Amino acid sequence: MKILQLYNKVPYPSKDGGSIAVMNISKGFSQNNNQVTILCFNTKKHFVDVEKIKLPYKNIKIETVLINTEITIKKALENLLFSKLPYNAERFISQDFENKLYKILKEETFDIIQVEGLYMMPYVKNIRKISKAKIAYRAHNIEHEIWENGLKNETNILKKAYLKIIFKRLKKFEIYYLNKYDYLIPITDRDGKNFTKLGNTQPIHVSPTGINTSEYIQDKTQQINDFSLFHLGSLDWSPNQEGLKWFLENIWGKLETINTKISLSIAGRNAPLKLEKYFANFNLKYHGETENAIDFIHEHSIMIVPLLSGSGMRIKILEGMAASKLIITTTKGAEGIGGKSFEHYIIADTPEEFIRTIKTLTQDNSLIKKISLAGHKFISENFDNFAISKSLTEFYNKNDKT
Repeated sequence: MKILQLYNKVPYPSKDGGSIAVMNISKGFSQNNNQVTILCFNTKKHFVDVEKIKLPYKNIKIETVLINTEITIKKALENLLFSKLPYNAERFISQDFENKLYKILKEETFDIIQVEGLYMMPYVKNIRKISKAKIAYRAHNIEHEIWENGLKNETNILKKAYLKIIFKRLKKFEIYYLNKYDYLIPITDRDGKNFTKLGNTQPIHVSPTGINTSEYIQDKTQQINDFSLFHLGSLDWSPNQEGLKWFLENIWGKLETINTKISLSIAGRNAPLKLEKYFANFNLKYHGETENAIDFIHEHSIMIVPLLSGSGMRIKILEGMAASKLIITTTKGAEGIGGKSFEHYIIADTPEEFIRTIKTLTQDNSLIKKISLAGHKFISENFDNFAISKSLTEFYNKNDKT
């Protein structure tokens, strides 16, 4: 098959969950003998020098369109007063992108056009005018849920009023695009069921993000602190900010009194200056954006993912488990992964559970090795990227013939 993917940033090199989700499925398609073209925005925030990109995968090419999606007060105000669209979606509506899409669809014929994420859905109308390809909406999450949780936790009255407007527009925007695709490809079963409740009637195929576990094999000679806690994730994503603040304010100080060997490292890209200053109030090591995420993971022993809100799947948890790291997360963080707490990872939903769990680990650190090895095995068996991509390819082929 020939597959065209649309995405709102260059997914390679992959430095965040969304990019990993896009690039891994592209690689899987390629390994299953499909030809893949990725048409994406090259944004100022996530700019990549495409001339220097040398993809290590066959049958994949990347086409880009430059765009400035920088958030400004002026543009936000204009959107608020003169538009009915959510500002975060309106930033990705581009005539240049429409033109590039038109050119590609005129020059090539595709079997599937896979729209990666909600913000690329406005281009469906352009696709329908030119192409007879089936359109698949790969929903990385349910966007309005994330904003709804942010709204609930906002205490500033003015910000809360603005977020309420954005949330209402975003929910309306998300519902508007239901069923304007031929197939719905959610990342988790939970999201698939929620889309059905919202009104989806199109065929659904749940396709989680796959992992190439061979890329995460640990150097057995490396010596690390058994109680080296770490968090790795995009620090401009509000659920990550929310969860880290909850952890630092309710848990971290008490953990330090349990065992003086416990340490905490935080790494991630695009942290707001305000958040970096906030980290300075705590006894932790802040690394900023890491050059190599896998190396950073291997330098520590226990990944904490204190997520309180959001939807979709926590890809960093998959990476941590693939690297044989013990994961301590919340019920929300473990959504879509499956597995069992205290067998493949550990779930802790309250400060007391986090503290009690880590205290138990300090008293019996053999649990760290036991659970982390079981977690690695679970990821290898259930999230193999080739198998997941093959299943999605078969779904497309089967439905294309019905």
